[in-house]
Amino acid sequence: MRKKVLKGGIIVIVVLAVIAIIALGINLFVRLSTKKQIIKEDQYSNLSDVDCIIILGAGIWGDKPSPMLEDRLQEGIKLYQNNVSDKIIMSGDHGKKEYDEVNIMKNYVVERGIPSENIFMDHAGFSTYESIYRAKEIFQAKKIVIVTQKYHLYRALYIANRLGIEAYGVGSDPRQYVGATNREIREILARNKDFIKCIFKPKPTYLGDTIPVSGNGDVTNDGK
Repeated sequence: MRKKVLKGGIIVIVVLAVIAIIALGINLFVRLSTKKQIIKEDQYSNLSDVDCIIILGAGIWGDKPSPMLEDRLQEGIKLYQNNVSDKIIMSGDHGKKEYDEVNIMKNYVVERGIPSENIFMDHAGFSTYESIYRAKEIFQAKKIVIVTQKYHLYRALYIANRLGIEAYGVGSDPRQYVGATNREIREILARNKDFIKCIFKPKPTYLGDTIPVSGNGDVTNDGK
C-alpha cells in the first residue's frame, strides 16, 4: 500500500513538473517572439502608415481612469502628438451601463485636445484577445501600435501576430504600481491561455458591422 501511495505521489509530482515546464516555456516563447516589436520614443519616426493607435482598457475609479489606465492614455496622447497615427481606438469593457471604460477614456483625451472624430470606441473590448480581434475585423486595422504596460504588451503583440496584424507596442510604465508581482504571476497564466486561444482563434463575444478606422470616430459614440 505504501509503495502504491509513493508511486502515485511521484506520478503527480512528475505531471505537475511537466505542466509547469510547458507553461514557463510558453511564457518565455511569447516574450521572446515579440520583444523586438516593442519600441521607444526615439523610434517613433521609424513608423509609417500606421492605421491606428489602440489603447487597451484597464480599471476606472468612478468617472476617472485608474493610474494604470491614465498612464496608457498619456502615452497614447504622446504617440498622437508625434504623428505616429491620427486615429486612436479606445478598447475596453462597456458590458454594463454602470461600468464604462471607453467613454471615460475618450473623454480624457478629448479634454486634452484630441479631436473627437479621430477617436473610436470599442465598447466590447472585454479582453486583450477580443480587443485585438475586433481591431482587425470591426475596425479594419492592418497596422497598429498597441499601448499598455510592458508586462502586458508581450501578450497583446503575440495575439496580433497570430491574427495577422502588423503590430508594434509602446510601454506605459512611468511609475511603480501596487500589486506588480501578483500581476506578473497572473500574466504568465494569461499568456498560456491566449497562446492556446490563438491556435483555435475563436470569435469574440460580439462582432457586428465594420467601422473602418479610416472614417469618423464619432460613429462609435453612444450619446454620452
